[in-house]
Amino acid sequence: MKIDVLSIFPEMFENVFGSSILKKAAEKEAVAYNVTNFRDFADNKHQTVDDYPYGGGAGMVLKPQPIFDAVTFLSERAEKKPRVILLCPQGERYSQKKAEELATEDHLIFICGHYEGYDERIREHLVTDEISIGDYVLTGGELGAMVIIDSVVRLLPGVLGNQDSPVLDSYSSGLLEHPHYTRPADFRGMQVPDTLVSGNHKKIEEWRMKESLRRTWTRRPDLLGEYPLSETERKLLEQVKKER
Repeated sequence: MKIDVLSIFPEMFENVFGSSILKKAAEKEAVAYNVTNFRDFADNKHQTVDDYPYGGGAGMVLKPQPIFDAVTFLSERAEKKPRVILLCPQGERYSQKKAEELATEDHLIFICGHYEGYDERIREHLVTDEISIGDYVLTGGELGAMVIIDSVVRLLPGVLGNQDSPVLDSYSSGLLEHPHYTRPADFRGMQVPDTLVSGNHKKIEEWRMKESLRRTWTRRPDLLGEYPLSETERKLLEQVKKER
């Protein structure tokens, strides 16, 4: 995968792309990152990328010309038409399902805005996706882009050491993930559940399924409305509700 980011603060991405899983993914050649300062595409000597909004009002608006020209430049070098993602509080709320969809693409371009907003023609004629990472407003789109890139890159083949890890994550299965424990079995009087140290793999899988259902029902019951319960899961969920 190739990931391009358009930002007027490209230095924000240096440590992010150079650390942890994102760094390892690049070293494995699963992904290539490129951050472009779209000021470089401004058609004026002062490299201005914003202007006052027509009709008046507070704040400044990002001009279409630098962003259109930057995306065109990056797209012309691509083998396939890229997905062009606008980070925007008005966009589709981000989800694991969207991450899995984006992880199938060959080329992603992220546009990170600032100021009051974008010229509407950017939305209407340039981008393929508008995405929000939550119902709040950030200073710019950079942090949102980092969140999305991290969630997408970890899904690429070969990036994580254990290929079951992304499949079993919360939200990937449609449910929240079950609790995890590690050694010691007794930590300051707090015990690991007996089932997990029993060595009975069938019982362990049943416990994990039941606890996943319990956690989803108590914390995110809305997810159960979209999840197709098997007969076994339905019975376990009934047990959970009775125990509650």
